[in-house]
Amino acid sequence: MLASVALLFALAIGNISAPTFAQSSADILQTIAYLRTSNEHWIEVNLTTQRLIAWQGGKSVFAVIVATGKPSTPTATGVFSITSKQPQARMRGSGFDVPDVPFVLYYGNAAIHGAYWRVRFGQPISHGTVYLAPDRAQWLYNWAEVGTPVIVRQL
Repeated sequence: MLASVALLFALAIGNISAPTFAQSSADILQTIAYLRTSNEHWIEVNLTTQRLIAWQGGKSVFAVIVATGKPSTPTATGVFSITSKQPQARMRGSGFDVPDVPFVLYYGNAAIHGAYWRVRFGQPISHGTVYLAPDRAQWLYNWAEVGTPVIVRQL
């Protein structure tokens, strides 16, 4: 319970770090309940439905189909915050090197970004990041700020 109280205090003063205390399903749900009563901008990524929703408090302001991590490279669940933004970045890892990745929002050890090489979304296919169509990623990039909470969860 102390961890949950500390998380809620951190959210209330806007200094979530990644990762935070809220890594269990119960803590994630408690954090969502808190954010829905606030007026804060926050992002929810649902791995089960492959959907991303941008919220302001309890109001959905943007929703999009995404592609998240495949089973061998899953997208981590938990409560995070955007730590940095880059309009364009190069992404490298084991078996991939992708230049000019657009509209990158870094959180934890992952990112939300445009994926110009994908034409279909809605299936887990990434190396752990969250793929969006580039035009959708641009909207989210312009809306979100460093410090915006990012909740990644299973349904």
